[in-house]
Amino acid sequence: MKGKVLQENLAKALQIANRFVSVKAQLPILGNILFEAKKNKVLISATNLELSISLSLGAQIAKEGKLSLPAKNLTDFVVNLPKGTINFEAEKEQLKLESENFNSTFSGMDPSDFPEIPATLAKEKMKLPSEDLLFSLSQVLFSVSTDETRPVLTGVLILFKEDSIVFVATDGFRLSQKKIKIKKGERSISETKLILPKNALAEITRLAGGEEEISLSLQKEENQAIFEVDNQILTSRVIEGEFPDFEKIIPKETKLKVNVDKEDFLRAVKLASVFARDSANVIKLSFTKSSLEIEAESAQSGSQKGSVEAKTEGEVEKDFVIAFNYRFIEDFLGAVKGDDINIELNDANSPGVFTDPKDPDYLHLIMPVKLTT
Repeated sequence: MKGKVLQENLAKALQIANRFVSVKAQLPILGNILFEAKKNKVLISATNLELSISLSLGAQIAKEGKLSLPAKNLTDFVVNLPKGTINFEAEKEQLKLESENFNSTFSGMDPSDFPEIPATLAKEKMKLPSEDLLFSLSQVLFSVSTDETRPVLTGVLILFKEDSIVFVATDGFRLSQKKIKIKKGERSISETKLILPKNALAEITRLAGGEEEISLSLQKEENQAIFEVDNQILTSRVIEGEFPDFEKIIPKETKLKVNVDKEDFLRAVKLASVFARDSANVIKLSFTKSSLEIEAESAQSGSQKGSVEAKTEGEVEKDFVIAFNYRFIEDFLGAVKGDDINIELNDANSPGVFTDPKDPDYLHLIMPVKLTT
């Protein structure tokens, strides 16, 4: 293996690949990257067996070949080299790097021991508009569970329909649902649903950059999903299991609908959170015909009560109070773009439905906190 590559390009690729390296793996090879010279490019690959990345960068190749190399040491070295051309050459299981005033030799490992990583998309694939996909992920990822005892909830459910793609995430206390509309006939994936890990989708948001489209394909035999972003191929395992029947818990009808300015509501929630932090993050909401009242109290810090203007429709029962975890409300308010939001309720024990009037394709549901009397 012999060739030339730009330091700027190699450093960037290695830094990305390092995020996919398994640092504490039982298999030493998983702490390495695969460095491959092929035709007129260098391929950098890394995997932790759940997520994999393959990055392609232009290079001048005099001799093809590949070698598995220690990810952290190689990255730390290349990142600190001066900008310009790096000459590389491999002999047996060693890689020599030369640049202006610097040269080094890295000991590698047999590349045949490195896990096989997809470097291209599978046959069954479809293109997704990057802007729509990234915005959708920003509206659902915060609802994914961190509880590893329920693996299906640690990922996002993706439903492929004839005219839309639906993203759903829940941790059992809240639920986010977002739809992307597609034209009929654009769907080219036969699968109707799959669950992908949160960290895989979070990586897509980091890799996307200014790309207009992101390609998705499936390898059913390997139970993998493959994304292509520019010259980057990300592969993720598909989470096996049955996602909860989330549609059952979304209220079909609600008794009370409240419209409130988003910024006013957020300010009131943040003020209440100062006291709610000492009381399991609980804030209480109550309503009049023209206002929304937010209250929090703490045995250590004191109490606070605020009021914001609101428009209410439907039944406003006397002494009706509903409690929520303020962090869940803050997450929702940070995910919507509109100037105001709608809150739809039935009673103190039923979930609250939070929506953006300007975005009918987004719905967020929060389970209330039961108040002790």
